Amino acid sequence: MKFPVPHTLKQIADLIDCKFVGGDDFPVLGMNEIHVVEPGDIVFVDHPKYYGKALDSAATIVLINKEVDCPEGKALLISDDPFKDFNKLTNHFKPFNASNAAISPTAKIGKNTVIQPNCFIGHNVVIGDNCIIHSNVSLYDDTIIGDGVNIHSGSVLGANAFYYKNRPEGYDRLQSCGRVVIENHVDIGASCTIDRGVTADTRICEGSKIDNQVQVGHDTLIGKKCLIASQVGIAGCVVIEDEVIIWGQVGITSGITIGKKAVISAKAGVSKSLEGGKSYFGIPADDFRSKYKEIASIKKIPEILEILKNQDKNV
Repeated sequence: MKFPVPHTLKQIADLIDCKFVGGDDFPVLGMNEIHVVEPGDIVFVDHPKYYGKALDSAATIVLINKEVDCPEGKALLISDDPFKDFNKLTNHFKPFNASNAAISPTAKIGKNTVIQPNCFIGHNVVIGDNCIIHSNVSLYDDTIIGDGVNIHSGSVLGANAFYYKNRPEGYDRLQSCGRVVIENHVDIGASCTIDRGVTADTRICEGSKIDNQVQVGHDTLIGKKCLIASQVGIAGCVVIEDEVIIWGQVGITSGITIGKKAVISAKAGVSKSLEGGKSYFGIPADDFRSKYKEIASIKKIPEILEILKNQDKNV
C-alpha cells in the first residue's frame, strides 16, 4: 500500500509513538509485506529468525522489535510490538469506512454492465464494461473488476486475509488494506470467496475460469487461462502460473508456486512447489510417474513380508 502522500520517518514514528534510527526527514512512501516490498516501504519483523530477511529486503524502513545495526541507506522504527504498530498504521492510512448504500456512490460501473438485485458494491470499486454481477454478490471496498467478467450468486470478493498472531489472550488479526483485482474475461462461480491482499493485491489474470465454492487466499496470483474446479482451497501468497488446471477438492498450502500448464487431479494435497507441464495427484501431490512407482512399491509390501516370514522359518 502506498500512502496518499509521502511521509517522513519522524511523522511515522510519532504516529506509533516509537524510537527511530535515521534522519527525521527520511522518506516513507508506503507499507507492505516482505514478498512485495519496494524502496520507500515499511516492512515489519518481530522474530529474530527473520531479522536478516527483513533488513536485506527491498524495503528501506524496517519496523523491528530490537535495535540492531541499520543497513546503509535504510532506517529503523524500534517498536515493542511491530505487529500491533503495523496495524496502527493500516488503521490510520486505510481505516474501515462503513457504507450506507448497497452500491457506494464512489463505485464506478462500466457500460452494459448488469448488477442484479441484492448485491453490495463497496467504496472505490471499479467494474468494467459488459460484466454480469449476479444477485447476492459482495464486492468489498477497492475491488477492481475488468471487462467481460461474470460473477455468480453468493460470491464474496475482498474479505480479510486469514492472518493472525497468537497471543496469550487470543488471536490478533493483521489488518488487511490490500485489494482484489480481477482481469478481463474471468468467470467466477457461485459462493466463491477471494480474500484481499494484506497490503497488496490478490489477482486473477485474464481468461481464467473458476467453478463454484472455491477459496482463494490473500496475495495469491492466479495466471492467465487457468481452470479451477469446485471446492479447491488455495492458501495465501500462492503463485499459479498460466494455463494451470486444478480439479475438484485440491488443497494448496501457502507460499508455493505451481508451474505453467501443470494439471493437478482431484483431492490432491499440494505441500510444495510443482514444476510446470506435468500432471500430479495424491497426498502429498507428486507427478504421475513418481506416484505410480510409489503405489507399485506399496503393493509389494505383503509379498516382501511373506518372503521374510518364510526366511525366518527356514533359519
